[in-house]
Amino acid sequence: MALMLFTRLARLVATLFAVTLITFSMVSLLPGDPVDAILGQTERTPEIEEELRTELKLDEPFVQRYLNWLGDAVQGDLGESYINRGQTVTGEIKNRIPVTGQLALMAIMMAVAVAVPVGILGAYRQGKWQDTTTSAAAQVALSVPNFITGIFLIYVFSVRLGWLPASNWNRITDKGLVENLKTAIMPATALALTQMAIFSRLVRSDMIGTLQQDFILAARAKGLSNRFILFRHALRPSSLSLATIIGINFGALLGGTVVIETLFAVPGLGFRLINAINSRDILMIQGITVFVAAAYVIINALVDILYTFIDPRIRKS
Repeated sequence: MALMLFTRLARLVATLFAVTLITFSMVSLLPGDPVDAILGQTERTPEIEEELRTELKLDEPFVQRYLNWLGDAVQGDLGESYINRGQTVTGEIKNRIPVTGQLALMAIMMAVAVAVPVGILGAYRQGKWQDTTTSAAAQVALSVPNFITGIFLIYVFSVRLGWLPASNWNRITDKGLVENLKTAIMPATALALTQMAIFSRLVRSDMIGTLQQDFILAARAKGLSNRFILFRHALRPSSLSLATIIGINFGALLGGTVVIETLFAVPGLGFRLINAINSRDILMIQGITVFVAAAYVIINALVDILYTFIDPRIRKS
């Protein structure tokens, strides 16, 4: 077990190093000059441009700039915004990650709440109309982009019914939980729809396999009710894959909310990243991208380790 944990940790460190190097390289290859983006239309002289370039260390070789940035990043310093001077990248991430995290968590919780009973129903009624209907609905949900779902929700609940605001995010600390949920429910639902489809199909597939196991046949032979068998005996072994994919998809949602946050004007990481890209705020782009990628890698590693404790077969092997 200790060797396995050490191996996973070493792999995690190597992956994080690769993520930072690739991200730094790609951002450095973006067209245009950060100095032009910072100075904008203001009058400048070659001396002013050179002074700013030296201040931002843009005149240093690529390797030197990367090592300097990596050394600061390891200590939690991801740099300072080029456009909004005095605004740190780390501070922006700390300010916006609760918003993106809330959306991702709400989407996962909504998806699980719907997908588990739907998946169980599809497995229990395999081949019947209930299974056909839920499978078709899942296929449709997978086919619809989340921004289309978001536009539909805005049209119905904001434009036509006027029940929910289409934008103007309210933080819990400012307006309370109820007002916060009013602004969070639609973007979270738009994100959750695809997750519902993925989770329900996974639960259905695993549950079908579990219901064919000998211990389920033995439970039926004892005269136990179908509900007891499904939820007491079959659900847990059928949830191992679900637990894994929940962790993976939660990490993916942290970086996959860009379109939805932009559509609903949610002040999360994705919305800030788009603003940084539009203004060529290099360090902000770099910092947010690395943070999201690192969060995804770390969550995957934790899920991988957790899975060995959940499933005794893997732990023994």
